[in-house]
Amino acid sequence: MTVDGSSDSIILATGSYDHTIRFWQAHSGVCLRTVQHPDSQVNAMKITPDRGLLAAAGYQHVRMYDVKSMNPNPIRCYDGLGKNVTSVGFQQDGKWMFTGGEDCMARIWDMRARSIQCNRMFQVNAPITSACLHPNQGELIVADQSGCINIWDLKSDKTERLIPEPDVAINCIDIDADASYLAAVNTEGSCFVWSVSQRKSLEGVIQVNPRAKLKAHSRYALKCKFSPDSVLLATTSADQSVKVWQTSHFQHLSTLKLCNTDPADPPHGWMWDCEFSADSQFIITASSDCVARLWNIETAEVKREYSGHSKAVVSLAFSDST
Repeated sequence: MTVDGSSDSIILATGSYDHTIRFWQAHSGVCLRTVQHPDSQVNAMKITPDRGLLAAAGYQHVRMYDVKSMNPNPIRCYDGLGKNVTSVGFQQDGKWMFTGGEDCMARIWDMRARSIQCNRMFQVNAPITSACLHPNQGELIVADQSGCINIWDLKSDKTERLIPEPDVAINCIDIDADASYLAAVNTEGSCFVWSVSQRKSLEGVIQVNPRAKLKAHSRYALKCKFSPDSVLLATTSADQSVKVWQTSHFQHLSTLKLCNTDPADPPHGWMWDCEFSADSQFIITASSDCVARLWNIETAEVKREYSGHSKAVVSLAFSDST
């Protein structure tokens, strides 16, 4: 990604508690389009693999918006889900979508079917906070508020459970593109990392082994994301910072945090979400001061601001590669 060049191939969308989704020109910070999302806040967003649609997860639904048109209305709606949908993602070829929510259910939806239908469901014992798909497309990994991580093998239907810290809610999980590491962050500010084995257990489920435990933040850790090159791991928090870690030894590399120049200024607030650029040199953050920002990771400097929401920006969707 180049912050000074213009490219129509870059897609940046932000979701907010103000019940809107905004699409941005990434290099300039100009808002290109605002979509109303009136019936709930936006909990999570994801761009389809073909980069044609944006999925927005809200209260009891997922809405799909056309990325390239100016159509303000969703072109497909997945309704009737229980409670908040907290996670959404796609199989690499766009054949199916997965969702997870506070109704304790993970669901798989056939994207190729004419009728909107849920093909498979997986129930856990507590509200789901996060879900991610193994790069082999064969395991869905689901985290919940009880502190449990469930690894669901989609072929065998077998499951494996991890409980890194009992009764401490996990807010986010992620697996890197190389399928080398699985990371999770919790409400105590801790980040757990496991090495992912290429071998499966006798039950047919991937095996993971503890790799590191990081005291990443002093308050709630909200998101964890691996960089596309698998070299970096970012964690976001209620302590108003994003921390970047090197995956070679899981040592702290840098902290991205805004400093108030005027003591009378209000704090910048929680860092809710983040996304890496395709070259892993930049990161975009969403925060509760209503602003999304583009950072240079090496210098820890803000290169662009995306300002226009009237309430906290809590979710991002970003793609700068084809």
